[in-house]
Amino acid sequence: MSAVEPSNPTGEARPLRVALFTDNYGPGHSGLLYAVQFLEGELLARGFRVQVVAPACDGPNPYRDHPHRTELRLPGIPVPGMSLVMATGRGFERALDQLAADPPDVIHVHGLGTIGLLGVWAADRLGVPLMVTWHTDFEAYAEHYALLAPVGDAYIRVLTTATRGMQRPQLKDMQSFFQPRWWRRGRITRRAVLNAAREMLEAADLVTTPSDKTATRCLELAPKSHIRVVPNGADALPTGPDLPAPHGPRILYVGRIAPEKSIGLLVDAFAWLREEIPHAELMIVGNWRTGALLEQKLRRARRRGGVTLVGQVPREKLGPYYASADVFAFPSTTDTQALVLHEAAHAGLPIVSCDHELRLVIDPGVNGAIARPTPESFARQLVMMLSKLEDPAFRERAAERSREMASWWTIEHQSAAMVELYADLAAGRPIEERMTAVPHP
Repeated sequence: MSAVEPSNPTGEARPLRVALFTDNYGPGHSGLLYAVQFLEGELLARGFRVQVVAPACDGPNPYRDHPHRTELRLPGIPVPGMSLVMATGRGFERALDQLAADPPDVIHVHGLGTIGLLGVWAADRLGVPLMVTWHTDFEAYAEHYALLAPVGDAYIRVLTTATRGMQRPQLKDMQSFFQPRWWRRGRITRRAVLNAAREMLEAADLVTTPSDKTATRCLELAPKSHIRVVPNGADALPTGPDLPAPHGPRILYVGRIAPEKSIGLLVDAFAWLREEIPHAELMIVGNWRTGALLEQKLRRARRRGGVTLVGQVPREKLGPYYASADVFAFPSTTDTQALVLHEAAHAGLPIVSCDHELRLVIDPGVNGAIARPTPESFARQLVMMLSKLEDPAFRERAAERSREMASWWTIEHQSAAMVELYADLAAGRPIEERMTAVPHP
């Protein structure tokens, strides 16, 4: 499917123009970054005109020089302890004027942060259809947002200016989220963060979520929002040189190393598992030098034996790590989709997860198992899976099922769904709400 070609004021056809507003476009690697860039690449390949609005920073940017793509980068500040830059609000009025001079056909907001709010205001001011994609479990990360959101007097002044004259009444409440009374006390309350999320979601013409789980969360938080489940796409990773074979079964974790990802739970479960399978190995791929307490726990686990801390690996080089493993371990319960699950499934790995709501690529009993989020339950399910994998027939069926389910949620399938939604939004056509993901066989 190629770019939709609406008529411009002269009656001539032109490619559809989409503006992607994202708070996470580097410098670090993350699932949200990849989700935005996967979509961006597919839109460009289909002939769309794409504008990316993001904080100014260095980072992975594969489409920087594409002729049908432009960037609007805004001043930002590094977030302490994270490989992330947050826009300060400086330049927001100038950005709104620039967008008004050549408005897009659709504005697509990815995230609750400052750039996300700018996207909401731009859609309102320009009268452009607004899509918001829920990438983050706001309830799980409310404290995190509360500590990061207030960024100073200049930002507050910009918010005050930018929200004047808005037509949607609920957007006025967003301004109170950033009022000085909150940051002067040193933090913003969870209630304020969640209220701001609700206002953003209900202001959108359409909210897309990457899983049934997040659709349910979204409806609970913002009952007036109009929701469509569209899982983010992920393709199989390229192959590469084989890694050295382990001495025993290898359990793999790939992803961000942070407390909210329940890495401590994984380490504790592995210590329990090693009593059952002494020669088992846990390989952790990701930047583990991020938080002092968690880093200490990981160092202690490595000294006890069986734990390999690989560090950060570029995504395009992760294929051999998945290929070397016997099972993929997923301890997190705060993810909204987790592209690493799809990468593991594309590699034919069975998955043991602690999140009973994320099952886009998990068929329990066939290619996966669901544990309770306790070390004992997680360890037992991992031991059970490793035991089943000793049967070659089970291993083959599990690999086939993983690859089959992964094939349902490719980048091509996601982009095709998004193209249809953009076209309907730009044309003002009604969009059917859908609270469950529909596989693409």
